[in-house]
Amino acid sequence: MSLAMNWRAAALGLLLVAGGALAADGAPAKAASGHASTRAPGHAAIASANFHATEAGLEVLAMGGNAFDAAVAVAATLSIVEPESSGIGGGFMAVLHRASDGHNVFIDARETAPAAVDAQDYLNPDGSPNRDTALKGPLSAGIPGEPAGLVLIAKRYGRLPLKQSLAPAIRIAREGFEPDERLREAIAGMQKDLQRWPASTAKYLPGGKPPAAGVIWKDPDQARTLELIASHGDQGFYHGETAQKLVAAVRAAGGNWTLADLASYRAKERTPITVDYRGYRIVTAPPPSSGGVAIAEILNILSGYDLTKMDAATRTHYVIEAMRRAFRDHNDYLGDPDFVKMPLDMLLSPFYADGLRQSILPDRATPSSMLPRAEAVEPGMHTTHFSIIDADGNMAAVTSTVNYTMGSSFVAEGTGVLLNDEMDDFALVPNKPNVYGLLGSKANAPVGGKRMLSSMSPSIVIGADRTAVIGSPGGSTIITQVLEGILHFIDGESARQIAAHKRFHHQYLPDVVNVEAGVFDAAASDALTKMGYTLKSREPWGFMNVVTWDRKTNQLDAASDPRRPSGLGKVQ
Repeated sequence: MSLAMNWRAAALGLLLVAGGALAADGAPAKAASGHASTRAPGHAAIASANFHATEAGLEVLAMGGNAFDAAVAVAATLSIVEPESSGIGGGFMAVLHRASDGHNVFIDARETAPAAVDAQDYLNPDGSPNRDTALKGPLSAGIPGEPAGLVLIAKRYGRLPLKQSLAPAIRIAREGFEPDERLREAIAGMQKDLQRWPASTAKYLPGGKPPAAGVIWKDPDQARTLELIASHGDQGFYHGETAQKLVAAVRAAGGNWTLADLASYRAKERTPITVDYRGYRIVTAPPPSSGGVAIAEILNILSGYDLTKMDAATRTHYVIEAMRRAFRDHNDYLGDPDFVKMPLDMLLSPFYADGLRQSILPDRATPSSMLPRAEAVEPGMHTTHFSIIDADGNMAAVTSTVNYTMGSSFVAEGTGVLLNDEMDDFALVPNKPNVYGLLGSKANAPVGGKRMLSSMSPSIVIGADRTAVIGSPGGSTIITQVLEGILHFIDGESARQIAAHKRFHHQYLPDVVNVEAGVFDAAASDALTKMGYTLKSREPWGFMNVVTWDRKTNQLDAASDPRRPSGLGKVQ
């Protein structure tokens, strides 16, 4: 069982928890069966972005909780200690696997547009996108979905009452914690925006400046909000005291939320997307995530090639071309399935992939110039992901977000809740890029009650003998990071190797390949350039958290992304 870095360096976390072994009760699962195994690992693994969150998951497992209770604890704790990336003012998407019957389910806790949404609010007088209203302040915030999603998971899949699963997060908020370097830097970077709203200033800029290293930071307002959820479930957030405070704060600052918007919110269970590739079944996110559709489409295209027999440049060429075509379809077709009819049967069909494969030349890049151009900003890491496998073999892949760094920068007074800025993930102006450079069509246009499209791609990969739970933040790069992680896992690599791999990314427009330093050697870079690719170097990206289970040896392996400088490894 592999470990991450020394536990005293605390910013991101992973945890391996030992327990009593359980005997197998049947034959191993066949490849691509959708059921991870009839054997339980007898110990548990959690990989998350912060050691406080990992410890919260451990605490709940020790109480007798399962992976789903631990997921509630981890997510709620991240809302306290990692607000730059996620929180109860945002939303999440999760793929869950229940070991007892092999049931796989997707939990859609994506935010929704308020009923009074008006696309004109996101336009400048000249008709260009207004990036400020789309990304900052109450107009940028969708109705949060995370509280309802956590309640749904606890009620339908957990063993423990919410009061127990939320207890670690509430305690940390009450007693305080030391903000890590990532959080301090995020607050400093967004200081000017936070200063625009009194409650944001009071919470994140005590004394008028970001918290210093070593300071103990308490969050009593969010503790109170979590206590109401623990006691009353959905009613504790979407009705009563918290709902009234949220609506009052939003409307006082120029937003358009109503109590009815909150009261009508529902987290939803959906059927995951599944795709078979090289003897493995990938269980991943359906719309309103675009990630699972794109990953399935890419893998279907790649299934026509034997990548293992190719040199690095040729293999990369085919992967990039598959990415290019999947992102084109992402821009044109996808949206909220409750509002938009999407041709998923076509997009997920191996016959459609056959046709796309025929358009790929063996030695030349395919230009993306036939469709409207979009210039992307640097993809961000303003999301979080955690992966869990418990002692019974239950699994949770959860990706949670408030969208951009510190979300909307707007805290609703009296609640401690930092609101998301997910309205930017709608196609607020058709065929104009959002903050991640992704285009959108009318399929992703804003409508009251509608969920905005997402790139979140929590995934579970199930083979005859090995299983992985995987995901990452990264805006539009989430899709390609998870895809590359899946390919590395199927190639036999460990969790630590998968998380550490150098990365490349292509999203159709702009027509460039983002490359991390060292991802290709000189020969491969030269070959790709001669094929017609434009390679654009950029800083390392990603914050992947991976758990793997080798069922032949019954070994768990967990890893957090080494690009983030400190971590936690622990066995007990």
